[in-house]
Amino acid sequence: MKKKILSMFLGISMVVSMAAGCSGGNASEDKATDASTDAPNTETAPEESGEGGSITLMAPDWAIPTEEQLAEFKDETGIEVVVNEVGWDDIRDKMVTAAAGGQAVADVVEVDWSWVGEFYAADWLEPLDVSDEVKADMPTLETFTKDGKVLAVPYANDYRLSYYNTKQYEDAGIKDEPQTWEEVYENCKTLKQKGVCDYPFALPLNAEEKTSTYLMWLAYTMNGVVFNDDGTLSKDSVLAALQYEEKLIKDELVDPADKTSSGMDAYKRILSGSANFLTGPTSFVSKSTNEEECSVIGQIQPILVPGKDAKATVTMALPEGLGVTKFSENKDAAKKFIEWYTSADMQEKLNASNTAIPTLNSVLKKLIDNGTIQNAGAMMEEAELIVSPFPGGVPSYYAEMSNAMYNAINKMALGEMNAEEAYAEMEKKVAELVKAE
Repeated sequence: MKKKILSMFLGISMVVSMAAGCSGGNASEDKATDASTDAPNTETAPEESGEGGSITLMAPDWAIPTEEQLAEFKDETGIEVVVNEVGWDDIRDKMVTAAAGGQAVADVVEVDWSWVGEFYAADWLEPLDVSDEVKADMPTLETFTKDGKVLAVPYANDYRLSYYNTKQYEDAGIKDEPQTWEEVYENCKTLKQKGVCDYPFALPLNAEEKTSTYLMWLAYTMNGVVFNDDGTLSKDSVLAALQYEEKLIKDELVDPADKTSSGMDAYKRILSGSANFLTGPTSFVSKSTNEEECSVIGQIQPILVPGKDAKATVTMALPEGLGVTKFSENKDAAKKFIEWYTSADMQEKLNASNTAIPTLNSVLKKLIDNGTIQNAGAMMEEAELIVSPFPGGVPSYYAEMSNAMYNAINKMALGEMNAEEAYAEMEKKVAELVKAE
């Protein structure tokens, strides 16, 4: 059973209205004591050596270590970890509210990749020391780095990988896997014309973040760039990606339901055979072999993401990490916990207990080579191509930018705009955000 804290020990007298995060979720009300915000921290502080004492961890259910793992950590370090399991949608808002009042919502906290710029600009995270060896083995770490400072360490890998249904290709007489985005398009047309798959391309188009991130990695893998060095959109690349999506929609290669259903529902169409091609989360490697989730087991092949003239040389990661809050009074112990939690040994254990995909490439390779991760296809090869598309790191205005992008794409999908108009709308908003930063 996971250890949960039933009430929070923070005294918060300020409620701050902030722009909604990428999840669009509503935060639940914080529980607080009657203690003054000026009262001293009553937590048992760790010893000067960094050992002993107690720290708090705020994270979603999928990131919580088992009781046995936490006991091992306490045995090794003397540090007790008090777990506050909170829904992912609520964590950012709790962090914002507590930090605005000068309080530590927890010593160690979940940090989504899309929050990095905002949290850095507000100075809410403590920079972490990471060895050059770990940096070389953990390419997703770049996503959590701003101005040379590592703000969180990724614990769950999630980078973009492509998948296609090999049986449907055979049924349509298509011999080889696609190398370019144009081949994907032509093959989808063939699949539809031959009646093998009515809507072969899985594409999120609803007004939600998966729609904006899809456009980002489409532009990135298609043209190698999304943003200019100053943070504005690269017109040639992003407009080309929008026009590609528009072409798929007009040729009815995308299910009309994708325009209004959730992005995850659009992705999952490949698991039922109602879609042939998907570029999406690495979690679909395991989903494709799960009888409870996939009805076309043995037909889905993970492949390198297509590019413009050949396979793409980059891919985009959307990982989750753990960071130390700036207001923590137990920073040394918190850092020790993150170092332990993201170590090679623990990444292997967390894959077994929490199905977390390792962020250390050496551990990922080990699990693929020994068969722990099945049907991996090009998973390992793709992991070595992870590069952040943000020249200066994830910007502080990411949530507003994503909102502008997915709303414009959704309007295009619904026929209210063409690709050029959708690009002009998002370009204007991004330029305003860059100027205001």
